[in-house]
Amino acid sequence: MPAAKKRDVRRSVQQTAWITLEGGFAARQCLVHDMSSTGAKITVSDSTVLSGRVRLAFSRDAKKGRPCNVVWRRGRSFGVQFVR
Repeated sequence: MPAAKKRDVRRSVQQTAWITLEGGFAARQCLVHDMSSTGAKITVSDSTVLSGRVRLAFSRDAKKGRPCNVVWRRGRSFGVQFVR
């Protein structure tokens, strides 16, 4: 029987960050609720802005952010997985 996959520990962040669509120039503000080594849960004011690949940054400079894939969506909340 295969071992159960252990989920990474998430820590509460509750911090403002910025999301940039891949290839996009305009950073949109978001709130990071929690984060692990593999991903994060975020909320945005406009739920239509996220799909596919994005960059998450804790400064307005998107070049310093981490590339992510949107892996789930519920209303204005999104789960992103960090891309290595």
